[in-house]
Amino acid sequence: MLERLHTECGQSPWLDNLTRGHLHGGVLARMVAGGIRGVTANPAIFANAILGSADYDEQFAALIAAGRPLQDAYWQLVVDDITDALAVLRPVFDAGGGTDGFVSVEVAAELAHDTRATQVAARALHELIAEPNLFVKIPATAEGVPAVQAMIAEGRSINITLIFSLARYRQVIEAYLSGLETFVERGGDPSPVHSVASFFVSRVDTEVDRRLASAGTGGTAALRGRAAIAQAKLAYRLFREQFSGPRWQRLADLGAHPQRPLWASTSTKNPAYPDTVYVDGLIGPDTVNTLPEVTIAAFEDHGTLARTIDTDVDEAAEVMRRLPAAGVDMDDVGLTLEAQGIAGFHDASQRVLAALAAKAERLSHR
Repeated sequence: MLERLHTECGQSPWLDNLTRGHLHGGVLARMVAGGIRGVTANPAIFANAILGSADYDEQFAALIAAGRPLQDAYWQLVVDDITDALAVLRPVFDAGGGTDGFVSVEVAAELAHDTRATQVAARALHELIAEPNLFVKIPATAEGVPAVQAMIAEGRSINITLIFSLARYRQVIEAYLSGLETFVERGGDPSPVHSVASFFVSRVDTEVDRRLASAGTGGTAALRGRAAIAQAKLAYRLFREQFSGPRWQRLADLGAHPQRPLWASTSTKNPAYPDTVYVDGLIGPDTVNTLPEVTIAAFEDHGTLARTIDTDVDEAAEVMRRLPAAGVDMDDVGLTLEAQGIAGFHDASQRVLAALAAKAERLSHR
């Protein structure tokens, strides 16, 4: 199913997880052989990986014994996993001419509202790892968007994450286009530069459904569970509009690649909804869907393989028109979810650092 998703529908399935056990046990390699074409990771994924197994203990102990500061030791664990994953995915990158085969690592969550610090961190990660199939993830906060533009203007490949609204997505597209134009004006070759815009999906329904239930106005039941896919369909329409016409064609003629929409947070949060709803409803060319293992298994077992991302778009637009009348401000939903996403990643980072600090303390008393 995953291979057919790509060959028949033009969508790239990526894995939304990364653990050392998957890397060293050959699990990731087998998943790539089965159709996975990229990997995404974030602070929560690394926290779960590091705290959920003993696979990192030996290296961590050696780093601490060598006098490495705690933060440096943590980042060394992360960078080593990313580097190993990049090697596994490199054949996909090479075979596809750089369309897929990417592995994403995120800048520290505490930098999400600091443009300059985000630029420094993103640049440092690219220079430290220095592989063509690396994506550095930058959150699409108000401060993150100009950092994205600056990094693209330096010719760096960026995954813009935590996009929850059409308003912010429009800014992200503009940052990419403007960054490419600056890069080209400086004499850069845009062909090695890649980007995806990670549009989060299921969390939108969670928040909208909560607000609809609180509003209690007439007709809200008919809107529940519909906002996320409706908004994603309009995002895809915006993608098609922005990556066409004279402005884009000038860049494309120089070898630039469109910034593909990436559907993230596609595991179903509400058990009342089908477990493949955010896969089945978002299939289409020039897109990525990044999936946790449980959603991959569900889709391979009973998913529906059909182009859906640009069907019933008028109906999707009608859903988005009806939401404000039902008491739901989608821009505010986006800002709320953005804040929650940043806070969640920050909490995950603090959790793993606290656990590693306790482990370092125990090691020092041995």
